[in-house]
Amino acid sequence: MVDRLHKIVLACQENKPAAQQELYDMFKSKMFAICLRYAGNYDDAQDILQEGFLKVFEKIRQFGFKGAFEGWIRRIMVNTALEKYRLHYRQIPIDENRVEIDYDHENDIVAEIDMHELVKIIQDLSPRYRVVFNLYALEGYSHKEISEMLEITEGTSKSNLSRARTILQEKVNKYYLKSVQTS
Repeated sequence: MVDRLHKIVLACQENKPAAQQELYDMFKSKMFAICLRYAGNYDDAQDILQEGFLKVFEKIRQFGFKGAFEGWIRRIMVNTALEKYRLHYRQIPIDENRVEIDYDHENDIVAEIDMHELVKIIQDLSPRYRVVFNLYALEGYSHKEISEMLEITEGTSKSNLSRARTILQEKVNKYYLKSVQTS
């Protein structure tokens, strides 16, 4: 697969449409899952995916085969989602409340919920909470990095993450109770 991917990337760097289609087909599902986590709905995720792949093909000559291609393409998708967030949600006031809410990792029932339902619950978060949650919990960025990306304070990043976790836990608990009651 690595050899095949290497050849496809080289052909994409030469602007060969067949290779671009093959690369798109190879990564669209994984990248769509990432876009879906950042988007508020399916259509927005499709937009992010398409914009992201346009950027991939525009910048593919910059890929120097020094790291994992999947990591490189993933970064482009996340950055595309962040650009969409900044463009559409910049006018939403950022929560500067720095009160930390205790998050109980012991009673985390997220493991009990199916992935499709979890993505829907994450999508229901407000844009600012959803973006911070995704960047920190799923992408592994630090609060310092998030604060620089979103031009907010580290305290705001921590507060937004804490609030997102609390909201997610409440929604998951409601989902779990509902599923237990219907069983």
